[in-house]
Amino acid sequence: MTSETITQEKTDKGAGATFRIFKLLSTENLNYIYRGNFTKNFTKNIIALADNSFKDEMAPSDLKRKVYHVMVEGVQNISRHQAKPSQMEDVVFAFFTIKHETGKYFLTTGNLVENSQIDNLTSRINQVNNLTKEQLKDYHKEVLRSARISQQGGAGLGLIDIARRSGDKLNFQFNPVSDSLSYFYLQTEISSEQSNPENQFNSNNNSLLNIINLHPLLNEENISIIFCNSFYQEHLLDMLSFLENQMADSNKLKRQIFNIMIEMFQNIIKHAFNIDGSTSEEKQGIFYISEIENKICLTSGNYVEAKQVSNIIKLINNINNLDKVELDNFYKRQLFDTNQTNNNSAGLGLIDLKIKSGNPLIYNFHEINYQYTFFTLKVQILNQE
Repeated sequence: MTSETITQEKTDKGAGATFRIFKLLSTENLNYIYRGNFTKNFTKNIIALADNSFKDEMAPSDLKRKVYHVMVEGVQNISRHQAKPSQMEDVVFAFFTIKHETGKYFLTTGNLVENSQIDNLTSRINQVNNLTKEQLKDYHKEVLRSARISQQGGAGLGLIDIARRSGDKLNFQFNPVSDSLSYFYLQTEISSEQSNPENQFNSNNNSLLNIINLHPLLNEENISIIFCNSFYQEHLLDMLSFLENQMADSNKLKRQIFNIMIEMFQNIIKHAFNIDGSTSEEKQGIFYISEIENKICLTSGNYVEAKQVSNIIKLINNINNLDKVELDNFYKRQLFDTNQTNNNSAGLGLIDLKIKSGNPLIYNFHEINYQYTFFTLKVQILNQE
């Protein structure tokens, strides 16, 4: 078997991209990335999703409060102060991501700013970073008393609040986008006051740089939402609820996307392997939504046993070659075939994806070693809105 095998019916131009994104996110312990338009609902949705993670990690109450406040302030800064590209410039979406290490979280935001604001923002952040905890408190009061609570002043208050809540320095970088605009990356490290620094991992000084290097790949694939390495049954409803609330499409299209998402999540939960030897119910995998031209693409990726690859290829090619009537009959045969267990369940899921999408399933295999392979599955939906 070659290192990459793809369906003969369609060639996936992004073959291999899913595995690269998965490895980058896994290396950085990134659980969620959202890239798109930021609305009031986003803040509520992402906090609800983070709350579920806190339950799993038994995070201290002070850490929860810090993360909540920094998340809200960071997202609000984007929605209030991001620059908008002109008609002559490409739309560049803002993004938000969470990284988790033992006892600490890293929240990273990115958005467009006008180049004329770079010096002002740099000065404000450097000023905030050079102040002690008490000095930050006094500076916050001073800014509040100031009569100049304009757009820039509001942004200044946000930066002060983020620094005060996190208790750490703000890490940032500006990357030019055009003659008038740049992309502003801001990363905040948040740890619990109860944490023992000797028991913590050393902060990755390259964390922000790695996320910045990931950003072009997200743009290239036009990815809007990513979930990574957090797939287990209890978490499924929270992830689905977040995705459903973030989608602004028509009810018909949303329902179609939602039903396909459920099946793809279940496929990861039921059939993925953890190659790190972990026996946890939480499965290693990735799911993301992207858009190419007039097609919405739902992509999942997870490890499978290498010995199963030929069977999966045969099954998908067979499903792709069936017409609607043949597909319905095949589904019924699989449904009532009691001689198969796990394979039967996987087959039903793949058939269901073909029926619900109305399009051929696109797949890719990236060989890891003699025992495991990374399986990528892409489902496309025609966006007729």
